[in-house]
Amino acid sequence: MSNRRMVTIAPTGGTSMKSANPALPTQPDEIARDVIACAKAGAAIAAIHARRPDDQATCNAAIYRDINERIRAGCDIITNNSTGGGNTGDMLEPRADGRFENNFEERLKGTDGGAEMCTFDGVTVVDTMAGHDVLVLTPPTRCEELVKTMIDKGIKPEWEVFSPDHILQDVTRLIEKGYDKPPYYINIVLGGEKGFQGAMPYSMDILNFMVKCLPPQSIWCISGIGPAQLPATTQALLMGGHVRVGLEDNHYYARGQKATNLQLIERQVRIMSELGYEPMSPAESRDLLGLKQL
Repeated sequence: MSNRRMVTIAPTGGTSMKSANPALPTQPDEIARDVIACAKAGAAIAAIHARRPDDQATCNAAIYRDINERIRAGCDIITNNSTGGGNTGDMLEPRADGRFENNFEERLKGTDGGAEMCTFDGVTVVDTMAGHDVLVLTPPTRCEELVKTMIDKGIKPEWEVFSPDHILQDVTRLIEKGYDKPPYYINIVLGGEKGFQGAMPYSMDILNFMVKCLPPQSIWCISGIGPAQLPATTQALLMGGHVRVGLEDNHYYARGQKATNLQLIERQVRIMSELGYEPMSPAESRDLLGLKQL
């Protein structure tokens, strides 16, 4: 087993605001600044969310392109646009029952933002983090539309999953239909159960089980939410997985101590070094994922 691992920085996300952590980058110049610094510290992939000028969530392609062009001007990190979006701003559609629905048509715009990869959030969950129910509806027909849009544009999916059924149902079904080429890159998100009905908590047993559910020829990454970030990423390294850190998933360096994106990347790389692992470069990661070199 190789001792080299891909490290992803998730700098922003689609839910938190600067009121939760003043270091959260939300505007293109702020996001690019953080991503470039994290690339120099060892990150190979950037998981990007876009925000409007008022910091509300969006999948506006022009804003994504602005972010990605600024990043590319400063480093060669792999860019990965979210097609999940978030739970504010352009992502919300009010329903007659007083709830909100995640805007699927807005999600599709993330594929026009100039990234090499896009997150495939083929999940149907209820997002409760904003204090109201946001129905994220991605039935099988939408899953197929979303991944076909990526493949038609030459974008490699990052298959994002929150529970075993997400792997065993739509991800496996779509891979078997030929919507991706191996290796299949699957991001396992654990620890988000308090904010998403349909998500799983982190535990060693749950992560072990979800890895066993992966389709053949998969490689995988762990995203641990909140206090799960540190133990989940450490377990993943020992299991042969790749890791993601950043303020999208976790605002704290330690109890009561707010973090920055750079601090979280530097800690991750330091832990890897202590355990005998090294971060892969963006070029190595492109080779592993089957992406074109710049």
